[in-house]
Amino acid sequence: MSVDATPYYHLVSRCCRRCFILGKDTITKKDYSHRQEWIETRLEELPKIFNIKIASYAIMSNHYHLVVFIDKNESRYYVVCQCSLTYCVRVN
Repeated sequence: MSVDATPYYHLVSRCCRRCFILGKDTITKKDYSHRQEWIETRLEELPKIFNIKIASYAIMSNHYHLVVFIDKNESRYYVVCQCSLTYCVRVN
């Protein structure tokens, strides 16, 4: 990951075991629409914690996409890079 190459990054996170983040689960008939506000509230907090800017986001029924902008002049830039690298290594 190099901010010198681009300061924008597309991040994706998906639920496991056919779970739902939002919407109505067609199997269990449970409605998870109330989570939309929770997720949007959390997205508003991220820039304050990591000094990133959220350029765009999309929350789907079982996954979400974020496009974040990282200003390499911000002091916490390296923390975000390290967190991302650690996450990728552990997940993959």
